[in-house]
Amino acid sequence: MKFQSSFFILTSLLSVGFATTTADVKADIATITSQAKALQAAIMAFPNNGGSLITALAMHTDAVNLGSAIDKATSDVNAVTPKPFAEADGSAILAAVQKLEPIITNTVNQIVSKKAAFQALPLPNGSIPALVKQDLVDLNSKASRFEAALTKSASPNHVAAATAIKASLDAAVARAIAAYS
Repeated sequence: MKFQSSFFILTSLLSVGFATTTADVKADIATITSQAKALQAAIMAFPNNGGSLITALAMHTDAVNLGSAIDKATSDVNAVTPKPFAEADGSAILAAVQKLEPIITNTVNQIVSKKAAFQALPLPNGSIPALVKQDLVDLNSKASRFEAALTKSASPNHVAAATAIKASLDAAVARAIAAYS
């Protein structure tokens, strides 16, 4: 009986120690912002003429890393309890996402502007533009799940703003996907 009680206490302490909090979500958004900035910088640095395959593939790695950060954030948002987020936490999360929105919008606009540079890379069958499109589709899917999780978890006072950000980002990414279709 003593073993069972000790085991229950230990299990309870471990589950509390590993619980996901809104602080984790805020940290996740900071990571997403960092990854998005890295991708943005790489795309902006890619020359309009004479870019290299190695640089283009490094941007693909940046996109994959961003996708992984988004997946982790989605998982953490879904794991936070209680929901909706407390008003103060929701405000902080919304503010972080609002700061992220122009970075993402600028990044996808840059991706569109660099299409000719990607097409000019000496690879058969438009390999890099196809990879860029696939990255956009994958990131869009991941971001949609993250946005939906955030909107579902938002306090009633933040739902309209979250929905507006989601619509803006979805439209920007849709334009980029269309440009590569």
